[in-house]
Amino acid sequence: MKPPKIAPAGAAPAIEPEIRPGQSLELLKELHILTREGKLNQNSRRKLKQVYHLYQFIEKLLLELPASDAGITLADHGAGKSYLGFILYDLFFKALPAGQIYGIETRPELVQKSRELAARLGFKRMRFLNLSVAESAESAELPERIDVVTALHACDTATDDAIAFGLQKHAQFMVLVPCCQAEVASCLRQNKALALARTPLAELWRHPLHTRELGSQITNVLRCLYLEASGYQVTVTELVGWEHSLKNELIIARYNGQKKRSAAERLRAVLEEFGLTELLQSRFKLAPKLMGVRFQL
Repeated sequence: MKPPKIAPAGAAPAIEPEIRPGQSLELLKELHILTREGKLNQNSRRKLKQVYHLYQFIEKLLLELPASDAGITLADHGAGKSYLGFILYDLFFKALPAGQIYGIETRPELVQKSRELAARLGFKRMRFLNLSVAESAESAELPERIDVVTALHACDTATDDAIAFGLQKHAQFMVLVPCCQAEVASCLRQNKALALARTPLAELWRHPLHTRELGSQITNVLRCLYLEASGYQVTVTELVGWEHSLKNELIIARYNGQKKRSAAERLRAVLEEFGLTELLQSRFKLAPKLMGVRFQL
């Protein structure tokens, strides 16, 4: 067996091979992804892999945006500790002459920590706002237009609020990883007895576990139809493998201005089939209006 290699005194520690070139090691240490010795543990390796995988998708979209004096604007909803926002800034925005990242988070202690970290690292074009996703749509602290909207594991209806935010801000791209979707499942439970008598399809959600899983699936299908009806091209894929996260559905919406009447009609038909038409008054308010304008068929 060969003896272990010993680094010469004063040599810089080896960089973990998973870390992207140009990535600030100080940032990764501040985010507790790297230890103070510059090492990754199993949990932080998983976190870094997940964020990098999402970054690859977002980077391609950012490169498609035209250059402007104001620069690119990005709003990250449900930012939490802002892993995604900080890594986006460090790897992409930092090299640009302009552009702004807004981290939207409801927990004030996380907002304050992110502000302090951005100040320490000199990330001057990052702002952190203590707002809900719904509140941020009306906040004067954000510009009228946002180029890119992200929502990574924004719980339950916060993803729907992020979509509404993106529509209001005329976002060119939305990147969504939904999580903990309970609203549709609750509606399915309320109407279960009537549905069982009306259609054999109700067997799909007769058992509580199936209600929860079907509710999650229907929620994301409805979101995609809503985005297509609103003028977006939608792609659905996996964020990472199942071994890393059970909530790994990635929805990427790209604005092309082609509002599909067929998507709006199918959205309404799905809501009617599953007894969910009440959502037209809350989550999908624009759908009836969209059916009254000129669409691409």
